[in-house]
Amino acid sequence: MPEVSFYLLPDESTQNRFLYACKLIEKAYRSGHFCYVVTDTDEHSQLIDDLLWTFRAGSFVPHQIYSSAEPDYDQVILIGHRDIPEHWLKTVVNLSNQCPAHFERAERILEVLDASEAAKETGRNRYRQYQQSGMTIKTHKINA
Repeated sequence: MPEVSFYLLPDESTQNRFLYACKLIEKAYRSGHFCYVVTDTDEHSQLIDDLLWTFRAGSFVPHQIYSSAEPDYDQVILIGHRDIPEHWLKTVVNLSNQCPAHFERAERILEVLDASEAAKETGRNRYRQYQQSGMTIKTHKINA
């Protein structure tokens, strides 16, 4: 059964939300977890791809946008809005407005929410869905 962690940010900035997600992705990578980052659109996937190159000086996180073809390397962060490949179900960073497909097969799901009403509403819906599935849920309020 997956463990779900919600990270609640203090402001309504999508940019800050994606930057915080990059920090979590880097932390997962440094811990040996090659996660899948779920987005809603190609545009959001590209934004995360770009941010992972620039969010912190000196940081290197191998990553690529997932295009339904198996990546060349197993040890890479994948970004996309398609079904999650089997080898990337260990850690899922969800930046989409829905629960990831087959979320019950993941080991860990990280949800990053900004303080906008839209993000809170879709986050509450996902929280209920995870809760109804019997998952362990933790909530972390992030200070500015």
